[in-house]
Amino acid sequence: MNLQLSHLPLYNNDLKSLPNKKLLINTINAHCYNIAQNDRVYVNALQKSDVLLPDGISIVLAKRILDSRSINKIAGSDLFFYEMERLNKSGGKCFFLGSSNETLAKIKVRASIMYPMVKIKYYSPPFVAKFTKHDNNIMLKVINCFKPDVLFIGMTAPKQEKWAYENFDNLNVGHICTIGAVFDFFAGTVSRAPNWIIKIGFEWLYRLYKEPRRLWRRYLIGNFVFIYLILKEKTQSLLCKLYAEKLPNEAQRIKK
Repeated sequence: MNLQLSHLPLYNNDLKSLPNKKLLINTINAHCYNIAQNDRVYVNALQKSDVLLPDGISIVLAKRILDSRSINKIAGSDLFFYEMERLNKSGGKCFFLGSSNETLAKIKVRASIMYPMVKIKYYSPPFVAKFTKHDNNIMLKVINCFKPDVLFIGMTAPKQEKWAYENFDNLNVGHICTIGAVFDFFAGTVSRAPNWIIKIGFEWLYRLYKEPRRLWRRYLIGNFVFIYLILKEKTQSLLCKLYAEKLPNEAQRIKK
């Protein structure tokens, strides 16, 4: 499989421009891109996103290298706070799916204080590699009975994106947002980098510093893999362009 970043529908607009209808909103960073190289279902989930947010400075820089386009980084946390503020103004409803009951309870307590007008429910699914049909039916039932305006899914990539993609048609919700680590950040179970570190694009380094045993492979090896994939895509693009330019000239030479 050869997934190319230039073929993904990266979002490059303000979150305020998101339409108020059922949407599948995913995020992508370098780690997600690397994983997708060997997961066809995950690739489909990303490509079929109604909105795919560039969640990472690596994606922003890669896009600039590939086609000289400047896009803005929009993190999962940016999406989360935007949605919660929107729901607080309208008195809307949100549902949190994923993580532990302990983390979800902390999320609800903090969210109820920060966004008192938002109605909140949550569900902690089984911690298994693959959900059974029974597991899925329970999740769909509790979500659809609540009919949330926004469904936040936090089950880590690519599990969360694949689940949302495969169950999209059966969900009676508004925006479906796969935001992974935001659950832990908002609950306070994992500390996020200070704003000044985030602004200069080194949040990944802060996370590596905080959790080296869990994340060293993702960043120290994964970042080099990502760079290789992007340079490979750029090289292939240049070669295709040169070949396309050469064909008309070759055709004219043969005619002569």
